[in-house]
Amino acid sequence: MAESPARGARLDQIVFLFDFILHVDEHLREFAMLHGAWIYGLLFLIVFLETGVVVTPLLPGDSLLFAAGALAAAGVMDLMTILLLLNLAAVAGDNMNYWIGRFLGPHVFTENRRFLNRKYLLRTQAFYEKHGGKAVIMARFVPIVRTFAPFVAGIGRMHYPRFLAFDISGGVLWVWSFGLLGFFFGEHPVVEENFGIVILVIIGLSIVPVIVELWRARRSPSA
Repeated sequence: MAESPARGARLDQIVFLFDFILHVDEHLREFAMLHGAWIYGLLFLIVFLETGVVVTPLLPGDSLLFAAGALAAAGVMDLMTILLLLNLAAVAGDNMNYWIGRFLGPHVFTENRRFLNRKYLLRTQAFYEKHGGKAVIMARFVPIVRTFAPFVAGIGRMHYPRFLAFDISGGVLWVWSFGLLGFFFGEHPVVEENFGIVILVIIGLSIVPVIVELWRARRSPSA
């Protein structure tokens, strides 16, 4: 049975996405060589979309920051420009995501919806009142979760000044930690020769908190 063109196109997109993530340093270097300073715009756009749009959680985040730092060490880009610009992108994306969630939450969560029941909204509000600051900061370091955390914070109507303060703090910790790790270690021969493996390790370590929480939830269903 012949594969449909649409399915083939989706498969090609998935393959390209995984290739981009595993070889993000090579793709960014090539883009910088071809388009110069536009590389900063591309990096800003990727980080902004990954943190600001709930339908793009699979865009690279941690690996992108690490690779950008490594390329800065190689002289391809300016380190301080990267850190400040991507910090702005991360905070701006989260804030857009927060306000989308805050606007949509009351309209999509109703009593007669099974998965969008209003009681879930009330529980979300209670959770962010109690753990909101910690949740916003920790979510920065977990792929996919960091895309949904500000959206959920908005749905839960977390007090905005509190959200903003923790979001800025989390953004600084996230961008600067991975960017500086890439800058200081990205050009090490072992890292350069095994960059794809390093990226997989970074992604693996990032999702450990999710695996731990799922394991704890299975052990304590009542939680």
